[in-house]
Amino acid sequence: MDRRIAILGIIVEDMDRVERVNELLHEYREYIVGRMGMPYRERGVSVISVVMDADTNTVSALSGKLGMTPGVSAKAVYSKT
Repeated sequence: MDRRIAILGIIVEDMDRVERVNELLHEYREYIVGRMGMPYRERGVSVISVVMDADTNTVSALSGKLGMTPGVSAKAVYSKT
C-alpha cells in the first residue's frame, strides 16, 4: 500500500487513559515521525499531535483504537499524495 503523511489529533479527557494512549503510540512507533503533547490544565485535558508516515489502513487502525478508548477522541488528516 502507498504510504502517506498523516496528522493524528488526539484529545485525552480522562487522565486515567493516558497510559493506554501511550501504549498504543508505542505499538505504532515505527510509523510515527514525531509527536507533541500539551496538557491544558485549565480544561483538564491533554492535546496530542502525532505525525505519521504510513498507509491509510495503519493510520485508521491507530485512530480507531484510540477513539474506542473511553475518554479519548482521535481524528486523522491525510496528505493528498
